[in-house]
Amino acid sequence: MRLYNTLTRTKEEFSTPDGLVRLYVCGITPYDTTHLGHARTYVVFDVLNRILRYHGYRLKYIQNITDIDESILGRARQLGRDYLELGEECCRVFFEDMAALRVLPADHYPRPTQEIAMILEVTRGLLEKGYGYIIPRGVYFRVKAAPDYGRLSRLSREEMLTIAAGQDDSDLDDPTKEDPLDFALWRRSGPGEPAWESPWGPGRPGWHIECTAMSLRYLGPRLDIHGGGADLIYPHHENEIAQSEAYTGERPFSRFWVHVGLVSLNGVKMSKSLGNMVFVRDLRRKFDPDAIRLYLISTHYRAGLDYREAELERAAARLGRFRAAARQAPVPANPGWAEEGAFRARFFAALDDDLDTPAALQVLDELAELGLAGNGRAAELLVELAAVIGLELRVRAEV
Repeated sequence: MRLYNTLTRTKEEFSTPDGLVRLYVCGITPYDTTHLGHARTYVVFDVLNRILRYHGYRLKYIQNITDIDESILGRARQLGRDYLELGEECCRVFFEDMAALRVLPADHYPRPTQEIAMILEVTRGLLEKGYGYIIPRGVYFRVKAAPDYGRLSRLSREEMLTIAAGQDDSDLDDPTKEDPLDFALWRRSGPGEPAWESPWGPGRPGWHIECTAMSLRYLGPRLDIHGGGADLIYPHHENEIAQSEAYTGERPFSRFWVHVGLVSLNGVKMSKSLGNMVFVRDLRRKFDPDAIRLYLISTHYRAGLDYREAELERAAARLGRFRAAARQAPVPANPGWAEEGAFRARFFAALDDDLDTPAALQVLDELAELGLAGNGRAAELLVELAAVIGLELRVRAEV
């Protein structure tokens, strides 16, 4: 299997020496229900999870839940609710949506509020090694101390500053920082804010240190694949690399970086500030969740996806054709069907080429046509191959 590695900007052959894939995917910040961008990311990594397992790999899959940061605290204040209660409610919806979309659960869903001890340990280690420093606002990472900082995003300093200025936790104008790009490891909490005791005063973790601490705890100092949405490349994943490699002394922190293209609406990136979000729960009231899943993998995962309901309707019709063809599967067919091997080879060649799901779905289209024409063996193969990428073509279980 070849995967596109954001770090090298090339497709590379993927393998592991021990057959175990250590996979970490950045999860949700639970302050609203699951939007289509979330769904696309986790459906894509579900396909990757399934394909790797099909090829015989064992996986240890960690997906964090960021249950403490500026976004969730701000939303909780706006609603007049406890942030943990809000987070639990949104997590319930998220897991229901993922189950409906047939996303296999990760092995662990660690949360920063439950991993404070490890976060403090990593922060202390970075201070001791000279990568961190203390200011009135908290403990900060010194980016100039990290060799080749920026090698993942390949952004100029000016581009980094522009993106950092738009983050919820932006503090570029703090004059006590050594460099505007330095980022928080530990933030001192203000009056009434959630706080944990630390050697640097009551506070809470910075955004980036959470994932470093949790990946280290559950997967060790080196990952095989780290992934998430493309909007996380900078600053989140860039900063994860810097602090993780500084703390452990091992490089690379992750061998592969896999990023999913962003979802937009009418050409504009979905965002809460613009009010143009499309939520999975709403779509599920109108469409079969399998149609939503099929829609999300009909475009290559690295490309942007501009949501159009008409395209989702076409995915629903496509799913209907697949299921109609699947009903032909019990029809007796020649078990020695000569073309079976070629269809199977094309299907897996597509998926092994950087998860080219559009090409794999084209193979299913051709099998569906044969199945609808009465080829029972083609219909049976359609059912089998669709299941590999998480599409159920016979009886849909209630979720």
